[in-house]
Amino acid sequence: MKTLKVGDTVPDFKVFDEEANTVQLSDFKDKKLIVFFYPKASTPGCTMEACNLRDNYQLLLDKGYAMIGVSADSAQRQKNFKTKYEFPFPLIADEDKKLIDLFGVWGPKKFMGREYDGIHRMTFIVENSKVIRVIDKVKTKDHAAQILEQV
Repeated sequence: MKTLKVGDTVPDFKVFDEEANTVQLSDFKDKKLIVFFYPKASTPGCTMEACNLRDNYQLLLDKGYAMIGVSADSAQRQKNFKTKYEFPFPLIADEDKKLIDLFGVWGPKKFMGREYDGIHRMTFIVENSKVIRVIDKVKTKDHAAQILEQV
């Protein structure tokens, strides 16, 4: 797994959200973009994380952040997830793993003694196309506070 690190340049990307709207890195020129990757929409940990970000969304906006969530779920599953929990940010349906591979968050995982490949729960903060922070030990219940911590 070759994950992006602080200082790495993120190439401009073009992906689609749950409504088939185009989302590109260049859309966020004057913002610090939070790109949070989660394994699967509507699972307990992913729901907890996304709801914490939703509940603190205005605070994050006030601090100059924009946000997108990314998983390999279908657009319909992302749309259902967003509608059910009223998320104010786009959810990227990265079924072809374009962003997942670009950021390097796909790789071997272990759960209950079983090994498999999947998405690692990670968050990247990008400013001016550069990774300025990586959070690889995401606290699902308190992720917004983690993002706002001074490094």
